[in-house]
Amino acid sequence: MNKHLSISNEVAVALAGGKPVVALESTIIAHGMPYPANFEMAQEVEGIISEAGAVPATIAIIGGALKVGLTTLELKKFAVDGPEITKVSTRDLPHVVAREMNGATTVASTMRIAAMAGIHVFATGGIGGVHRGAERSFDVSADMTEFAESNVAVVTAGAKAILDLALTLETLETLGVPVVGYGTDDFPAFYSRESGHTAPMRCDTPEEVANLMKTKWGMGLKGGIVVANPIPKSSEIIASEIAPAIEQAVAEAAHLGISGKDVTPFLLARMATVTGGRSLKANIALVKHNALVAAEIAKAFAE
Repeated sequence: MNKHLSISNEVAVALAGGKPVVALESTIIAHGMPYPANFEMAQEVEGIISEAGAVPATIAIIGGALKVGLTTLELKKFAVDGPEITKVSTRDLPHVVAREMNGATTVASTMRIAAMAGIHVFATGGIGGVHRGAERSFDVSADMTEFAESNVAVVTAGAKAILDLALTLETLETLGVPVVGYGTDDFPAFYSRESGHTAPMRCDTPEEVANLMKTKWGMGLKGGIVVANPIPKSSEIIASEIAPAIEQAVAEAAHLGISGKDVTPFLLARMATVTGGRSLKANIALVKHNALVAAEIAKAFAE
């Protein structure tokens, strides 16, 4: 066991007993939504996973410890103090741990810590990927390379719509990462159920995804799986409607010179403003839906 890991008793008991566990990130709490919506979302998502018969394990760095499973007070601290908490991707882990800092984990670092702890299912909102204009900026999320490294199935509403989805799918193919449309042939685009890009594979049940996980890792093939789960239809913002808001937010980020790890939080916040809060409601709905599907997959994998 990695000496830097600090696993809550509930999660440790579940892992030792082969029970289903679902990892959750903390960046979505600290940097993805405003308070108190972020705290309410975090509690509701953990509740959904528990009610579905799995154990939630929100991951963060607290005082330099890789915490797997947060208390309610810790969740609230990350929700309230979010802007002051460091956003931590995989490359940042040794620095933040060595300096005994607090850190909110991204998809990439959450995957790495989950894998260290022996957790194989992770629910998030949307994964990072290749940013628009990457042919000039080389801005490609570490989520992409982490999928080639950590044996974790990530339930996501596709990639964030602010990205270049075609190049994101191409990159995942290059890295040998299975991308599975969950109950769909179309790769979802976060706020929208359809992006116009075909999902390379399809699974329709938790058991099919669990079998794919066991088969891949049983063959000795390292790395994660993208389980692309469309946002519920009732909460969807169709692509043609959301596109102008995305273009506006992307243009504003470029004009202000925002880059690197600051891009996604800025764009999500601007999207919420431009859409009158509708994008935030959609974000919360898709995270809840992903949590439920992840719990069902975790149960099937444990069985």
